[in-house]
Amino acid sequence: MSGGHRPYPLLPALTDEQRIARAEAAFERLRTRRSCRGFADTPVPREIIQFAIRAAGTAPSGANHQPWHFAAIGSAETKRAIREAAEAEERRFYGSDGDAPKAGDEWLGALDPIGTDADKPFLETAPWLIVCFAQRKGGIDEDAETQNYYVAESVGIACGMLIATLHEAGLATLTHTPSSMGFLRDICERPASEKPLMIVVVGHPAADATVPEHALKKKPLDQIASWL
Repeated sequence: MSGGHRPYPLLPALTDEQRIARAEAAFERLRTRRSCRGFADTPVPREIIQFAIRAAGTAPSGANHQPWHFAAIGSAETKRAIREAAEAEERRFYGSDGDAPKAGDEWLGALDPIGTDADKPFLETAPWLIVCFAQRKGGIDEDAETQNYYVAESVGIACGMLIATLHEAGLATLTHTPSSMGFLRDICERPASEKPLMIVVVGHPAADATVPEHALKKKPLDQIASWL
């Protein structure tokens, strides 16, 4: 086997009771996470975004190729360009321009309780947008040639860790996925080998921000887990 190995890093010396308490505390904090669509323009220090991206970069990945790139956008001009392009796609998705919607009736019906539409002001109001890209090729050295593996799975885990860290920092987030998202590659000046997966909108919630009742419904443990 090529490559060296190091001893597994030391973990905290805890009792089972302490581990249970830590797991419960993490759950109690994460259960308060809600997607936010009403953001204040209150500034957020760049250092928070940097640490959140660094946390995302510790995620497990196929062959440790770390097939992700996070474009952190604070420029008002760039945020405006993203909003304009995203809303153009969203109008096609919802059929807001009078044409038949790209989304089918079932999809639109599923979105109806959340109350979304083609207007996305949060893309300009929030202080930060983090565009998450999946790298099909590049490897750990980003040579643009080496094949990456389990890309969607790896980037999905990294995005989850990004959102969890931002929530831990006391910030509101929203995952936004316009259909389609190719314009993000152009605006962020990323190569063709990268696929934009989502925009993570980050900031403080507006004073009048609300959460749809539908979004508060979470499946109970006996529905999302089985014990064999």
